[in-house]
Amino acid sequence: MLRIAVLVTIVCTALATPAVVRTREEIQAFRSFLESTKSGDGSQFAARIMTNPLANPEENSDKFQGDIVLDDFMIEILLRQYAMGRNAYTWPNTKWPNNTVVWEFGEGEFGPRQQAAIEEGIRDIERHTCLKFRYREAGDTAFVRLTGGAGGCYAHVGYWESRGVHVLNLARNEPGVGCFRHATIVHEWMHILGFLHMQSTHNRDDYVKIVKENITPGLEHNFDIYTQDLVDNLGVEYDYVSCLHYGPYAFSQNGEKTIVALQEHEGVMGQRLYATDDDWLRINRHYNCEGAWN
Repeated sequence: MLRIAVLVTIVCTALATPAVVRTREEIQAFRSFLESTKSGDGSQFAARIMTNPLANPEENSDKFQGDIVLDDFMIEILLRQYAMGRNAYTWPNTKWPNNTVVWEFGEGEFGPRQQAAIEEGIRDIERHTCLKFRYREAGDTAFVRLTGGAGGCYAHVGYWESRGVHVLNLARNEPGVGCFRHATIVHEWMHILGFLHMQSTHNRDDYVKIVKENITPGLEHNFDIYTQDLVDNLGVEYDYVSCLHYGPYAFSQNGEKTIVALQEHEGVMGQRLYATDDDWLRINRHYNCEGAWN
C-alpha cells in the first residue's frame, strides 16, 4: 500500500532521453496490455470470477493491477519508463486539496442499501482519519462519481484536477458481497486517496514470493514493483492483511497461489472485511493528519 511520491517525472522525462532497452515487440505488447485495461464488460468480469473464484473481485476487474483506472497520460508515462527498462513509474503528487474528497452518486446507479454501504465506507474513513468527504455541488468540476457498472470494482488513483470526473465503480451487489464487501469499498476509496497496492512496494520481496509460473500469461505486469526512490511507505511496516494487499490467488491461471508469505503473520492475506490500523496510519501520515507522526 503505497503513497505516490512527490516527483515531477513528466518534466524529468521530457528533459532526459535515456536509451530504449526494450524491443519494439516488447513495447508494443506492453502498450496492448495497458490499452486493454481501459475496456472490459460485465460478462468478462463474471467469467473471470468463475475461472478464479478464490481471487478478490477487484483483482478480477481487468484494469491495471486489477482495479486501477489509467488516464491516457499515465499510459504514456508507463510505456516510456518500460521502454527504458524500468519497472518503477510515478507521476506528480495527487492529494485531495484541503484533505477533502468531493463525490456524488451517479444518477440511478444504486439502491438505498447499496448507497448506505458506500456511505458507511466513507464514514469509516472519516472516523479513523482527518479526511472529509463532501457531496458535489454545482460549481465542482473535479470530483468522484460512484457508478455500479457490471465490469467490477475499480478506481482512479489520487486527485487530478484536469481529470474532472474521477471514476469509482462498484459492480452492484448485496452489501457484504463482491464489490460491496466493506473493505473492498474502503480499498477503492484508498486508491482515490492516492494509494497503490501493498505488494507493489519496493521491499515486498522480503515478505512475499511471487510464483510466476502460476500467473495467467500476459498479466505478469500486475506484479511490478515500485522502487524506493519513487514511493514512500511512510515508516509503516509491511502489512500482510492490509485491505490493499492482493490475495494469494490473484491472477492465478491454475487455482494455485501466486503470492506466498515468507514470514509468519496474523490474519488473512487479502482479507476485505476491515481496514487495518496500519491502513489508517498510512492515510493519516500521507495527509499529515495531526498526531500521525507521533
